[in-house]
Amino acid sequence: MSNYINKNKLTKIDINSFVGNVPELKNIKESKSVVIGKWLSELIKSALKTDMIKPNSLLPSKSEFAYLLGVSIGTMQNALRYVEDLGYIESKQCIGTIVRDRKKNNATMRKLTSKREIAIEKIKAYIMENNFAVGFQLPSSRVISKITGCSQNTTRLALEYLCTHKILIHKFKNSSETGWIVNKVDFELKSNCNNETLVTKILSELKDYIRLNLQTGDRIPPHGVLSRILNVSPKTLHDALKTLVDEGVLLPKRGRYGTTVIKMPDEMTVEQRYETSIFAPASETAFYYYEKTQNYIKKMIAEKFSIGQKLPSVNDLSKQMDLSPNTVRRAFHNLAKEGYLVFSRGRYGGTFVIDIPELEENAFKWLAVNPKYAEVYKN
Repeated sequence: MSNYINKNKLTKIDINSFVGNVPELKNIKESKSVVIGKWLSELIKSALKTDMIKPNSLLPSKSEFAYLLGVSIGTMQNALRYVEDLGYIESKQCIGTIVRDRKKNNATMRKLTSKREIAIEKIKAYIMENNFAVGFQLPSSRVISKITGCSQNTTRLALEYLCTHKILIHKFKNSSETGWIVNKVDFELKSNCNNETLVTKILSELKDYIRLNLQTGDRIPPHGVLSRILNVSPKTLHDALKTLVDEGVLLPKRGRYGTTVIKMPDEMTVEQRYETSIFAPASETAFYYYEKTQNYIKKMIAEKFSIGQKLPSVNDLSKQMDLSPNTVRRAFHNLAKEGYLVFSRGRYGGTFVIDIPELEENAFKWLAVNPKYAEVYKN
């Protein structure tokens, strides 16, 4: 599968083609996500053999499947992960879920190591290290998730996966109940499965790329270019870049200034540049509009409202301030945490003032600054 996929050229499979062959989700002994995952993987497998589905076809969206099957989008997401682990599909950032050509093992975009696969190996190791015999009952999935250090959802999916491979048997009907029985112990641990995800690998490759191609003060290539160079999704690249920002190797800037190398990966200290001292970190700029909106609302409360009065609705304020409702809603919640507002539901509910803020001038850091202009500003 090519790394450069044009979504408009992909053939999307019509959701109506699945209508006459939906799985029965009542009185099942496994979770819905596993039942749906088995159904979908078998359907794709047989359809590929008969050419009813072509490799690189685009599956219907999660919401379309969820509506058809009468399940939540979260359940459908878990089902697709199950099918992806079996190798029948591959999710692509900003594109969708693509039917995978299993005959081609090369030229595929690298993906994150499956968290479920890590959980599976940890559970297998837990069984082996404690010498559990066939017929031994394991603790609940919640207890196992604490033992392995994996999330409860990932742990349940891993346990269900082990059931499909006959390593475990699920004793009860509901997957949330205690009842995981060891069915066989003659299995092997994968020696190449560890906690290292693709983000960790790409982080190492990014550091090598910076060492070989860039110097302190240089701007890194755009994310789209880097994702093609390293053959990963933009999401994976973003996570790796965020780690380099946290380590002080990179400095992200808004606008056309991009992300700059402020120290080499091997350097222990970073030279403080003047433009960075007046440049707001990315963690602060993310809240710039929220802070700006909060100050506007604070001023509005101090000048026009008294304690106990009801503020305009989020939608009304968003139109008045020409901002998205989400930005105003976030500002409301921040002001509630500061003790100025309280929310009430029901017919006479709304957002009410419980304290009057004191107005003060706030200094904002610049969101972007050219190093040349910084020197002029300094002088």
